[in-house]
Amino acid sequence: MKVALIQQKFHQNKKDTINKTCEFIKQAKKENAELVCLQELHQTQYFCQSENVDFFDLANDYEKDINFWSEVARENEIVLVTSLFEKRSAGLYHNTSVVFEKDGKLAGKYRKMHIPDDPCFYEKFYFTQGDLGFEPIKTSLGKLGVLVCWDQWYPEAARIMALKGAQILIYPTAIGWFDKDDKEEKQRQLNAWINIQRAHAIANGLPVVSINRVGFEKDESGVEDGIRFWGNSFVFGAQGEELFMADNENELCKIVDINMQRCENVRRWWPFLRDRRIEFYNDLTKRFID
Repeated sequence: MKVALIQQKFHQNKKDTINKTCEFIKQAKKENAELVCLQELHQTQYFCQSENVDFFDLANDYEKDINFWSEVARENEIVLVTSLFEKRSAGLYHNTSVVFEKDGKLAGKYRKMHIPDDPCFYEKFYFTQGDLGFEPIKTSLGKLGVLVCWDQWYPEAARIMALKGAQILIYPTAIGWFDKDDKEEKQRQLNAWINIQRAHAIANGLPVVSINRVGFEKDESGVEDGIRFWGNSFVFGAQGEELFMADNENELCKIVDINMQRCENVRRWWPFLRDRRIEFYNDLTKRFID
């Protein structure tokens, strides 16, 4: 499978940002990409740095956005993984990944399940927890286990996707540093982010694709300086082998070849799913065991 990762910055407005994304998608198509993956909330700035009701207006074009990206997928004959701000009803919004088939038809969508609430990541103010569960999205390329950003810290989410037949795990992401953090702390955060997802690949015998944004985005509220998104978009194979790792500051469109037959072989060599002791895992459904 030829997978394209598009790592980019916010170009000061939605129109220019989308135009840059479409340039990258055309480039990916020329390089024979079959699956194109975009980063979290790729159309706009990462608006969750502050709690501002005006930002809900960004979701008013959700249906137009659906139609637009459907046409992009159809024109380029690609399976396309997007990340959109979904307005479901007044006062009810989701952080939603929408996947389009090569003919532009809607293959499926995933609503972000785990919603963070941290300084400059005030997502609980904007997003309702997803209610579609962890369901792989069926496409002409196979079953895609699409999860979003904060979901990447939870092995349960990756495992359930794997148990339901996902053939690849995909994480549209928006994560970065605060400039005031020292070099050592930044490295610890980055290492943790990479390693938790690498572990999902190994534990489930699946390739993992993570697509993050780059560039500095100011906190318009003035409470904090802003976030410097750390890029480092990557692909790991089914044994955790590094197939690609981006840098932390440059936009890019990278095509990565994933050998899906090798993923099948890895599961035969390391049959973790076979040896699970499911009769003893009931405690995983508890919040905490006192």
